Amino acid sequence: MSKRIRIVKKKKTTFDRFECHRHLRVKRNWRRPRGIDCSVRRKFRGMLRTPKVGYGSNKKTRNLLPNYKLKFTVNNLKELECLLMNNDKYCVEIGKNVGATLRLQMLKRAKELNISVTNQKSKKLERLENKLKNKTK
Repeated sequence: MSKRIRIVKKKKTTFDRFECHRHLRVKRNWRRPRGIDCSVRRKFRGMLRTPKVGYGSNKKTRNLLPNYKLKFTVNNLKELECLLMNNDKYCVEIGKNVGATLRLQMLKRAKELNISVTNQKSKKLERLENKLKNKTK
């Protein structure tokens, strides 16, 4: 078995736009300060932090989940079949707008293809099971 690189999730820092707290018209989305006298652009002590290379995660483990697989969002059975050969590299996340009956079919097919599903439990499935239980009573 090959040695796995440890996944290190660095602290997520939110970079707010300079002076976004002062004006409602200035959104929080990051924009680089470009003023000639701007203390943030000049990186003075005590000013806002700006995005730099050092804040990034390891390229090899950047989008990996704790099970060392990449997430692949699926909305129908045809998309699920795409992962037939790549079930060791990807795991499936069923889309939120998928209904309960199709979700059940997708879960069964994923089990047949030996694909791991991240969101197996769903409120939609619970409601469907409760309906079926009430009908049998």
